[in-house]
Amino acid sequence: MKITKGAVIESLKTISLPGGGGNIVDEGVVSNIMIFGDQVDIDLQLQNPSLQARKKLEVTILKALHENVYEKAKIKINTEVIASQKYTKQIKGKPIQGIENIIAISSGKGGVGKSTITANLAVTLSKMGCKVGILDADIYGPSIPTMFDIEGARPQSVKVDGESKMKPIENYGVKVLSIGFFTKPDQAVVWRGPMAAKALNQMIFDAAWDSLDFLLIDLPPGTGDIHLSIVQSLPLNGAVVVSTPQNIALADAKKGIAMFQQDSINVPVLGIIENMSYFTPTELPDNKYYIFGKKGAEYLAKDKDVPFLGALPLLQSIREASDFGRPAVLQDRNNLVNLFDEVTKKLVSQILIRNQNLPPTKAVEITNLVGCEAVKS
Repeated sequence: MKITKGAVIESLKTISLPGGGGNIVDEGVVSNIMIFGDQVDIDLQLQNPSLQARKKLEVTILKALHENVYEKAKIKINTEVIASQKYTKQIKGKPIQGIENIIAISSGKGGVGKSTITANLAVTLSKMGCKVGILDADIYGPSIPTMFDIEGARPQSVKVDGESKMKPIENYGVKVLSIGFFTKPDQAVVWRGPMAAKALNQMIFDAAWDSLDFLLIDLPPGTGDIHLSIVQSLPLNGAVVVSTPQNIALADAKKGIAMFQQDSINVPVLGIIENMSYFTPTELPDNKYYIFGKKGAEYLAKDKDVPFLGALPLLQSIREASDFGRPAVLQDRNNLVNLFDEVTKKLVSQILIRNQNLPPTKAVEITNLVGCEAVKS
C-alpha cells in the first residue's frame, strides 16, 4: 500500500493539541512529515510538555495512523521541546494629555554634562519651532533653574478644569519644573526613595504643561529609585545617554543603556551623545586635543547598536553660559549653534523612526509632531 502525505495529514488533524485547543496540524505542532515507502517520519514541536503528555500524544499518533492510514506503517516520531516565551510585564506609565513625546536624558556617571546638554537641546528645539518643557528630575542636585536663570522662582497655582495645578516657570521659550523651586539654594534634599517619587509625581501630574511637542526629563546620574519611578510614572518615547569619552564614564553609560533595555522596562535608547569630546583653544582654532580619550562614546554606540547622535566639545563658553543662566546655544560662538542643531536634528529623526516603526503601547500612542519645525528640516 502506498502511503500519501495527504492521508497522514488528514489523520493527524483528528488529534487535538495536548491540554485542549485545535488539532496538532493547524496549531503548528507538526513541523515536518516525510514518507519513505511504508515508513513515516513525523517531527513535532511542543512547548514544555510533561513527559506523560508527550508520551500520550505519541501513542495517539501511532494509533491514528495505524487505524486510518496503514496498519503496518513504520512510524518514527521526533519531538522537539521548545521553551515557551516567558511574558514579562512591562512597566509603563500614564500618558499626559497634550504632551506628544517624553524623552529621558540620562547619564551613568555624574559630571558628564547631562543637565547642560538637556538645557541646550531644549532651547535648540524651541528655536526650531517646537513647544518644549523640562522636568528637572535630579532631586538631589537640581541645576536646571540655575542654567535658565530662574533660581528662586516659585510656580504659581492655576485652575485647570476646576483643579489646582502648578504653572511651570518659562524662560527662553522652555517651560521648567524643578524640585529646586521648592527648596533653598543651600538646603540639602535628604529624602528616601518613596518621598522623592511622590514629589516627582506631583511635578508630573499636578502641572499645567498645556501642549508640548517635547518634554525632556533631566534624570539624576546612575540607575536607581528615581529612574524606576520615572519609568513607572511616564510613558517614555525614548532615552538619550550622555557620556564623556573616558573609560570610567563609558562603563557607567553601559549600565544606563542596559537599564533601559531590560525586558520589564524596554525603553528605546534613541542615541548616545559624547560630551567634552575634545578641546580646541581659541588661539589654535584648527587644533583638537582629546583630553578624555577619543571617540569612546561613538565606539560604545556601535558596540551596543544604538545611534550616535554627535560629539560636543569642551569649551569654556559652555561652562560660563551655564553658570550665568543663559544656555550656550543662545550665543553664536565657536560653531556651537551648528553643532547642537545637528545633534538635535539627529535626535528628532530617531524619535520619528521610533514612532513609525514601534507599535504603540497602552501608554505610548503614536503621534505626529505637528507644528514642530525640527521634523520638517
